[in-house]
Amino acid sequence: MLTAFVNAFKTPDLRKKLLFTLFIIALFRVGSVLPTPGVDAAAVRRCLNPALSGGGNNIYGMLNLFSGGALLQLSVFALTIMPYITASIIIQLLTVVIPRLETLKKEGHSGTQKITQYTRYLTIGLAILQSTTIVALARSGRMFQGCNETIIPNDSILTLVTMVLTMTAGTGVIMWFGELITDRGVGNGMSVLIFVSIAAGFPTALWGIRQQKGWVTFLAVIAIGLVIMGAVIYVEQAQRRIPVQYAKRMLGRRAYGGSSTYIPLKVNQAGVIPVIFASSLLYVPVLAAQFNPNAPWAQWITTNISRGDHPVYMLGFFLLIVAFTYFYVGITFNPTEVADNMKKHGGFIPGIRAGKPTEDYLQYVLSRITAPGSLYLGVLALIPLIAFALIGANQNFPFGGTSILIVVGVGLDTVKQIESQLQQRHYEGFLR
Repeated sequence: MLTAFVNAFKTPDLRKKLLFTLFIIALFRVGSVLPTPGVDAAAVRRCLNPALSGGGNNIYGMLNLFSGGALLQLSVFALTIMPYITASIIIQLLTVVIPRLETLKKEGHSGTQKITQYTRYLTIGLAILQSTTIVALARSGRMFQGCNETIIPNDSILTLVTMVLTMTAGTGVIMWFGELITDRGVGNGMSVLIFVSIAAGFPTALWGIRQQKGWVTFLAVIAIGLVIMGAVIYVEQAQRRIPVQYAKRMLGRRAYGGSSTYIPLKVNQAGVIPVIFASSLLYVPVLAAQFNPNAPWAQWITTNISRGDHPVYMLGFFLLIVAFTYFYVGITFNPTEVADNMKKHGGFIPGIRAGKPTEDYLQYVLSRITAPGSLYLGVLALIPLIAFALIGANQNFPFGGTSILIVVGVGLDTVKQIESQLQQRHYEGFLR
């Protein structure tokens, strides 16, 4: 991997892409620590003390990990890329339900552009909703539990509206940054920005564990993290390859087809989406309880669901991940459509008849391979929650859950893209 990066910087045009990507990342990190107008930055820093904020055990601390610390700092980029992720997931789900979106998806490039535009509009709408919620929680003092500091000294309507507009505009700028990286940089822009947000919180989380538990626990966490990372890489690369053969066809005097390929079914076919689904769904009752904290149901939610180390939260989180994994795989991989496309192009699975038998076989394999994939996601997501209970740290455990999946996945994809571009520029044909 290091050799690929060294060779990439030796190639002039690829070096420009890498430097441009690093420049956008630097701007993104500046916006992540730049306070929103109207926020008392000194008061926020005092409330960020783990003894006051509750560290990683509260729901806001867990969300703060995925924003690189920008959420609880109430910065310009406090929402980071999360509204765009949520909007993308919603549009992807609606594509299966709404025929118009499904038609646009099949139209090719023009249809994809329209769906992308709808995603942008929905992202801005979600950003307005989320920024309004964050400002309301910060103004009422519920954002930092146990902190008596005044986060917003001047809570006039003009100040609050300015904060909401600033955070919403920050989300729009982040979308623009992601598209710039995709077009002129290296890798998928949105994925790279998510990677940067999560990786930025790793040093703080690790050093917080060192300060609380000492060097022995710190080194043990590093060792466990490396083992987890290796296991995640192994599982993420694992796939079931279903062989497919195509019959020969004679067109004039030429024979076409006769080739063989395969359908790759990954063990983790759903990726990180089920974990995000489960986290978002569990966040909804916690958010609702903040607006009526004295109600009996709100107190039960605050006691059992708002803390990640509670057994009720762990069990619900695990079951939701397993359920959402089956749900998401079911809507993203359609065995009927795959079987029909294979039949139209003269393809077949050796030993399986085309048509309905192929569809049943694909559904059988998919359901069997989704079972270990869903359990793998559930166990991986529980690693940081179990770490809270075992080591008793008030910081987010960095090597687990959504964070490690995104870091490993984006890292592997980016390295593959760099290597593919290097092969295009240094390819030696059979004539040389």
